[in-house]
Amino acid sequence: MTAIERITVLGDGQMGLVCAALLAEQPASAFPGGRGEPPVVTLWGHHAREVGSLARTRQSARLSAFTLPESVRVVPDDLEALRNVDLIVAAVPSQHARNVFRRLVDYVPGDAGVVSVAKGIEKDTLLRPSEVVRDALENPDRPVASLSGPTIAAELARCLPATMVAASEDEKFSETVQSAFTTRWMRVYTNTDLVGVELAGATKNVIAIAAGVLDGLQAGYNAKSALLARGLAEIARLGAAMGAKPETFFGVAGVGDLATTCFSPEGRNRSCGEALGRGETLSAYLSRTQSVVEGVETTRGVVELAKRHGVEMPIARAVHAVLFEGLDPIDAIAGLMSREMKAERVG
Repeated sequence: MTAIERITVLGDGQMGLVCAALLAEQPASAFPGGRGEPPVVTLWGHHAREVGSLARTRQSARLSAFTLPESVRVVPDDLEALRNVDLIVAAVPSQHARNVFRRLVDYVPGDAGVVSVAKGIEKDTLLRPSEVVRDALENPDRPVASLSGPTIAAELARCLPATMVAASEDEKFSETVQSAFTTRWMRVYTNTDLVGVELAGATKNVIAIAAGVLDGLQAGYNAKSALLARGLAEIARLGAAMGAKPETFFGVAGVGDLATTCFSPEGRNRSCGEALGRGETLSAYLSRTQSVVEGVETTRGVVELAKRHGVEMPIARAVHAVLFEGLDPIDAIAGLMSREMKAERVG
């Protein structure tokens, strides 16, 4: 990638909106090459009616009190959105990313890099977001990165201080993403451990559902902090089995993202778990929320990955039982508390 003159954000959800706004307000110096002026930023959405409303009003029901900058082009047309694009930001939920990229594959330039902000595991294939992108676009050599970290979209929309990690096996591409997204209020680190960063982002959503269950049951902060510590141990064990670097899980994309997701009142996965802890059914909660709760389907994938790699993940297994097997949340906690006594082990 020698220059970035056109950027397209795929997905008009919360992260898509804030990414488009951030990129549109960056100075030209944040991007390599170019014409000495900021790149053209385009936002693409799947539903034409919603995209049309966003183009007219610059506002979305998905993110209250947010106004999309006028400089962001909002288009529903596939070809127009991707014509001569240099960088693609994939802000599509993990379970829908494959279908979106298959739809757009004929319009994606062969040399365009892709940075994914999705956090999940594709339930049918057990692939990470970057793997889904490469598979769907049928280009294993395409520059791909994951941009992850403790990032509640509503806080990003208000430009509150935050940190993220740009992870890629291609160091130069991760540095390009780092430069593009670094602002006076957003600090971005680079990391070559793409596997670890994506696994951390996916699995923390499963632990966050468990944290929400504790909130719904009013189990207290002692229980919640213990859950985070043991949840992190599960995440690190799975990561090590899949070739990730252990230190990744103790950094911004690991424990940093885990803590934010488990404690923030605005965390989607934590909020889902809280509803379950209060006695609401999963189907009832999902039918009334406007947001995609990535952790629900990711739980299936994480449990399957644990089986495949022979990793013990009792918390993830308990969340799976609550979500899909009819286990009462109180019984799930009792089961975790009554496990065989042993020495503490992390990783």
